[in-house]
Amino acid sequence: MAGSPVQVTGTVLTTRRVEAYHALTVVAPAVADRFRPGHFVTVGVGGPYTSMLTRRAFAIHDVKPDYGGTVEFVFSVRGPGTAWLADRRARDTLDLVGPLGRPFPLPRDPCTCVLVGGEYGSASLFVLADVLQRRGCRVDFVLGASSADRVFGALRARRMGETTTLTTEDGSLGMRGEVTDVLAGVIADARADVVYACGPMAMLRGVTAVCVEFGIPAQVSVEQSMACGVGICMTCVVPVIDEDGVTRMVRACTDGPVFLGERVRFDDVGTIPFDALGAPGGRHG
Repeated sequence: MAGSPVQVTGTVLTTRRVEAYHALTVVAPAVADRFRPGHFVTVGVGGPYTSMLTRRAFAIHDVKPDYGGTVEFVFSVRGPGTAWLADRRARDTLDLVGPLGRPFPLPRDPCTCVLVGGEYGSASLFVLADVLQRRGCRVDFVLGASSADRVFGALRARRMGETTTLTTEDGSLGMRGEVTDVLAGVIADARADVVYACGPMAMLRGVTAVCVEFGIPAQVSVEQSMACGVGICMTCVVPVIDEDGVTRMVRACTDGPVFLGERVRFDDVGTIPFDALGAPGGRHG
């Protein structure tokens, strides 16, 4: 049943370092069977007696048919939870819930797609690229990070993409600068029809602004902290303009994480805009 999340105990198949990041492949057939590009999983951390109660959310990087179905996710160590995950080894078990969220919408007809990734946010773009190419779409990549070791998937992008443009803020790989510095040129050269992007919020805001200038849609997968991943805790809300023009505070974990970029009020992320539905002084009902 595509898209319906399940909770499973998965066995770690492999662990690897990818430059500055860690990648874990977990045997989880029920999650793999339901996966669509853009989905994510949440993972319990710390073991059965831990005080770290909240799960950690990670975009799914890859799905393979091995051992009935495996999923791989990529992460950076940022605290005790991800440090615990980085210490996992083959044959350890993990508690996973997935696939979660709303996946990337796919074009009905073949078109030209630019895929933009920031740091390990690009991990979710490669299975998307596979699906797009099977549908006859052209795929161009733009990947960036602060430094070379934080650009994820550069070699794979070069193998898959019609073109691949790399940027780093320190100039250690590709062009010096940010993805938004080169995106307009890539869109123009490729005559792109749509942009798909995943990465930090500031990057997504810039990507969306470029796409608005070109009059093409930006499908963005937002990076928001998620404590539950299933829409209960409300820690991941973002202000989004709905089809009726009304701003609503929506949950990135269930209503997203993929949104049409021009509808996300990036400047107001982290706040409740005064004119949002239900906000003091805003719209009601």
